Amino acid sequence: MTQLPRTPTFSLKGKTALVTGASSGIGLGCAVAVAETGAHVVCAARGAERLNESVAAMQAEGLSAEALILDQGDLGALETLCADRAFDVVVNSAGLARHGPSLETTPEDFDAVQSVNLRSAYFLSTYAAKAMIAAGKGGSIVHISSQMGHVGGIDRAVYCATKHGLEGMVKAMAIEWGKQGVRINTICPTFIKTPLTASTFENPERRAWIEDKIKIGRVGEVEDIMGAVAYLASDASALVTGTSMLIDGGWTAD
Repeated sequence: MTQLPRTPTFSLKGKTALVTGASSGIGLGCAVAVAETGAHVVCAARGAERLNESVAAMQAEGLSAEALILDQGDLGALETLCADRAFDVVVNSAGLARHGPSLETTPEDFDAVQSVNLRSAYFLSTYAAKAMIAAGKGGSIVHISSQMGHVGGIDRAVYCATKHGLEGMVKAMAIEWGKQGVRINTICPTFIKTPLTASTFENPERRAWIEDKIKIGRVGEVEDIMGAVAYLASDASALVTGTSMLIDGGWTAD
């Protein structure tokens, strides 16, 4: 008799996840996606009011979530958090953009973007992986990167530098940690409708440029990211590490 293969589970029941930048936009979508698949989610962000509102909304829907006020640039706080909790899943959605012509970039702007997009992402990864390895159970780390980690963009030299750096970082860490059961990947969205991108879409020239580049013919919604998060967080992606999932509507297909 033919023995049928079985689809690996997407369930995160019994697991604990940390989602950073979880108060709104893509980060909130990540938190909901992980919670809907069964995990208890620690939702972290700097702003208390919006974070507490978002977590309350999740709890009202029966999702298991708690709020944590966290400045991701505080590496000491990150290290302590990861050592204390030993998360099964970490989804890093915290990010910063200061777009403008490269000839006008200030050292202060460069340092600010690099600190959030690369420095804190690096050490969050190492602290989380160290705890996962010490617990002997492995885990999954997912960074929300960008299509701009694979291509260039108008007025985005600093942002692209940090996202290209993030992509290389993830590949190297995957090589180091794979045999210890820790997987690490990125999700690379195109332009997604969020409060942070509203000003970009209000610029007719920029919106036309964006819509021309996205082959599917529409900009992204937060919901477009959520399935990828659930997949990479779960055992359904058990052989996936050191790679990026492009959710860009075909932007980078050229």
